[in-house]
Amino acid sequence: MNKIVGVALGVLAAIGGFVDIGDLVFSSEAGGKFGYQLIWAIVLGAIGIAVYAEMCGRVATVTKRPVFDVIRERMGFEFGLGTLIASQLVNVMTLIAEVGGVALVLQLLAGLDYRLLVVMAVLVLVISIWLLPFEWIERVYGFGGLLLIVFAVAALHLGPDWHRMANGLVPHPQGTTNYLVLAYFAVGLFASSMMPYEVFFYSSGAVEEGWTPESELTLNKITAIFGFGVGAFLSISIIVMSAEYFLPQGIDPNTLGTAALGPQAILGETGLLLALLGMFFAVGGAAIDSSFAAAYNLAQFFGWDWGKYRRPRGAPRFTLTWIVVFGLAFLILMTGVNPLYVTEFAVIFSVVAMPLTYLPLLLVARDKGYMGQYANGRLGNVLGWLYFGIILLVALSAVPLMTLTNLGQG
Repeated sequence: MNKIVGVALGVLAAIGGFVDIGDLVFSSEAGGKFGYQLIWAIVLGAIGIAVYAEMCGRVATVTKRPVFDVIRERMGFEFGLGTLIASQLVNVMTLIAEVGGVALVLQLLAGLDYRLLVVMAVLVLVISIWLLPFEWIERVYGFGGLLLIVFAVAALHLGPDWHRMANGLVPHPQGTTNYLVLAYFAVGLFASSMMPYEVFFYSSGAVEEGWTPESELTLNKITAIFGFGVGAFLSISIIVMSAEYFLPQGIDPNTLGTAALGPQAILGETGLLLALLGMFFAVGGAAIDSSFAAAYNLAQFFGWDWGKYRRPRGAPRFTLTWIVVFGLAFLILMTGVNPLYVTEFAVIFSVVAMPLTYLPLLLVARDKGYMGQYANGRLGNVLGWLYFGIILLVALSAVPLMTLTNLGQG
């Protein structure tokens, strides 16, 4: 039973990373525009984030040191500081988008004024962090996000084309002349799968929970594969549902409300309610992930006391950091900024910054002098370097594609 409960950490990180506000709309739009063609991008990202998270979890478990502690030691202060600044900007942008997403979901549920619901969203998330122990945050938001399984039920109810779905596992553009837009959505789906805040949260959680090499490294692999596999399955379900429901009708599902119409049309009001509740927990989990990631990164880089298991007085600067980033998100959202646009920028710029955090972890994970018997094996090194090359390619192409396609609008 303890092993099953332990997987909750991976589920929370996966749901928050794969199925946050950006991915809900991104996956719906990808299915509505291109059908099954971009399933491969989600699978590629799922394998990549599992490789990344497994390395981070293993390094944290063996060394008892989280990501930014290792980056500063391995790459030096100046490189580490640049990586910290880039990561914090992405974390704050992501938090703005996720808090705004929670408010949008509450608006769909209650129909109240958006700005009032931004206040409510911030209060609910801050109170959850303040009152709930770490493991209960995992369970409530991680497993609550699993309500998004309603998209899989809706997709199956529509009778998906299994042959076309299998073809979607291999890149081969069909039926479109706008290859730049297709490429932008492929980059966006891959990037949203590989958001760095996921592994910052995940590896720091491993340290907080006191993982040991003797008992938790197997759990680390299971958690990375299962947790992020669940996220990938849910994202693919959204694409399939959108391809079968929105594409034939020429509907562009570019809002949360539109994305939820699929389950409603197929399963009625129950489907709509489950979809919205699943969105609330998934997007709320992503907000907590990104706020903690911001606090973890800053505290770990400067050597402050940190951790959810410490009382606020035991880690005051860590606590103050996640409160401040929530405050920043609140102030920016109250200006009326659209959280959906913020999410797309956060996703694109996160992949630009990703090589800065991925490479130091890969170098440490493969270093036998540092990791001993727990260093990468042959397969780990092959996958690690392969994905570093893919990440570099995506990082170089992300901003040009965003500019040339006007955020995928063509």
